[in-house]
Amino acid sequence: MRWLAITFTLLFSCILHSNKADAAGQVIVCIECHARLPAKLSQPVKLWQASIHSEHGVACNTCHGGDIMNAATSMSPAHGFRGAPIPAAVPRLCGGCHLGVAKYYMESAHGRALGKGGPTCVTCHGSHGVVAASLTLITKQSCSKCHTFEKARLIRSAMSKRDTMLMAIEKKIKTLKSQGVETDQLEKRLFALRNRFHAMFHSLDIRLIMLESEHIQAEIEKTNGVGGTGTAPSTGAIAVGWALLAALLFYLIRKNLD
Repeated sequence: MRWLAITFTLLFSCILHSNKADAAGQVIVCIECHARLPAKLSQPVKLWQASIHSEHGVACNTCHGGDIMNAATSMSPAHGFRGAPIPAAVPRLCGGCHLGVAKYYMESAHGRALGKGGPTCVTCHGSHGVVAASLTLITKQSCSKCHTFEKARLIRSAMSKRDTMLMAIEKKIKTLKSQGVETDQLEKRLFALRNRFHAMFHSLDIRLIMLESEHIQAEIEKTNGVGGTGTAPSTGAIAVGWALLAALLFYLIRKNLD
């Protein structure tokens, strides 16, 4: 089951990049039309153009349905147009792509408050100007609108340590790659691991986040000195470095996708 999750993550990434390439040569009628409308109706286009969705080729119809290639059917229910979702339906809609995130969200305090004034995905990430998951979203200004910032501060601290650890893995991978080591599989595993931890944040479970961060730290420390920046290592040293890093990532992915 865990390998199915990894496969899905990689497949979804390929689809996004494929969509991005396809969208580059298309005229999306929703954008073409709304861009010429008054400010209130053209603003969503400007926000989308600077969003993470635009960056990855996720267009209007992904969320709103309809036909992005034909103005006559762009807002036709027969072509799947569903308009703007009501707040309570947002997590299910976003969860169509972000499966792991949706699961953690629905089980969290935020998810349990859905439909009762609790935050949804767009509360933090925005609707048209969707921003990527990052620690900059966890701020006193945002979180204290509904509750104190103390718990959010602890979560942000734990997540910050985790981000530093993942960056350490990325640096080692880049070093090995510069030494001629094939790192495609390692990069894919790191991508899957990052997604897993971004999803885990939405659980709002401090114990879980801190525990997993400690596990990662312990494993990373075992690789100290691998892929350093000194003189070029021998072929044997590179092979050992690759093996250690591969074992590390395999351990982390296996553990966190169980």
